[in-house]
Amino acid sequence: MFVDHFSAVAKGYATYRPHYPAALVDVLADRAPATALAWDAGCGNGQLSGGLARRFAKVIATDPSQAQLDAATREPNIEYRCEPSERSSLEPASADLVVAAQAAHWFDWPAWLAEVARVARPGALACVISYGNVLGELVAPYRAAVEPYWPKGREHVDNGYRDLVFPWPAVETPPLELAETWTRDELFGYVTTWSATERMVKAVGTGALDQFRERLAAEWPDNEPRDVRWPLTIKLARVG
Repeated sequence: MFVDHFSAVAKGYATYRPHYPAALVDVLADRAPATALAWDAGCGNGQLSGGLARRFAKVIATDPSQAQLDAATREPNIEYRCEPSERSSLEPASADLVVAAQAAHWFDWPAWLAEVARVARPGALACVISYGNVLGELVAPYRAAVEPYWPKGREHVDNGYRDLVFPWPAVETPPLELAETWTRDELFGYVTTWSATERMVKAVGTGALDQFRERLAAEWPDNEPRDVRWPLTIKLARVG
């Protein structure tokens, strides 16, 4: 059953979530058997969909949250569909690439694998991507404060998708990193999009969030742009 963790923060999600590097899209496109169709499963508001549209003739991007899709990146070769990743409307054996970016930890994993097997053409590439905790110690105290409020599934992000195992042969990938140049206000906006933040605020109020804002102001007084980085997990497999 779909549990919606993000519709309430869809606008902030579109504004403050990091975007995937062009090198990641190139890795996927170069390893796919063709570039006719990519399926972006659990696309949110299209952080990866827009990049895929640069290398694939068509992108079908699906998400069960209409609010997320309403805030999505628009390109002429991206088709958004509001539907669960485990039960898509894609044609059988149609996709050259099936990818889930920062989404697979919310899926019913066995059901999604069955859907990937149905939708992927022979030799297609299946991929799950996740970025972990933002690097550096500035966010660490706030992250500890919200830790009890993460919904089930977040543990897969923390362990680098170790337990999400494809039944198909693995494909090697080069090491990549997610990076943005942000002000402190953008970093603060990012943590407000966490599902744990929303759940914490509903449960106990904004105290920890206010403390984090004050710490940012003290340690980042000029609000100048700084580099913000995340570790990137990429797991690829060849279907068939």
